[in-house]
Amino acid sequence: MNESQVPDALYDDYLSNLIAGQSRQCGELVQKLLSEGIEVEDLYTNLFQRSLYRVGELWERGRISVATEHIATSITERVMALAYPLIFSREHTNHAAVVSCAANEYHQIGGRMVADMLEMRGWHGHFLGANTPVADLVRMIDEKEPDMVALSVSVYFNMPALESAIETVRSVHKTLPILVGGQALRWGDAGIGSEHSGVHLLHSLQDLEAYLSNRPED
Repeated sequence: MNESQVPDALYDDYLSNLIAGQSRQCGELVQKLLSEGIEVEDLYTNLFQRSLYRVGELWERGRISVATEHIATSITERVMALAYPLIFSREHTNHAAVVSCAANEYHQIGGRMVADMLEMRGWHGHFLGANTPVADLVRMIDEKEPDMVALSVSVYFNMPALESAIETVRSVHKTLPILVGGQALRWGDAGIGSEHSGVHLLHSLQDLEAYLSNRPED
């Protein structure tokens, strides 16, 4: 990706409006960037991901409330939709991925971003959303026959549920690549997937981009 098209001043303005719960202003700033031809990958990485990481840091330090964090997340999901005409108009390949949050994980925006990034690269990103039971995850994998599975976890206490999902998927699909990401990894990976081959830890959308770029072609 080239140098970001998100100016620091615009980012600061967006972040202030995001924390203040000003969805209209956030939408206008995103629309401005889209009208100027920003790459969607740039928008997701250097505006959405960056601002949400900052919101998370402020919440962890007790500088904003849970309600403010929830509003910021909700606004982000809404303004992401402004980029969907560009995302879903791209030519698609026969590659597919099933993207899901771990059981008991209700923060779904990270998983949604991963699914969108896959769509940008021409993949079919089948996003299952928050708190998906493992049995339903495996059933969807059997149905879609994806090239890989991506699992998201935002709360560190949900690591056991994530490990259980990895074990279950691996018991049925021995070689299917499993990507794991989410804010919980900032606190450590708890040895996630260490007993299984083909499990890849992603700490950012940039890591996902690198994985896709280096993935051997079928």
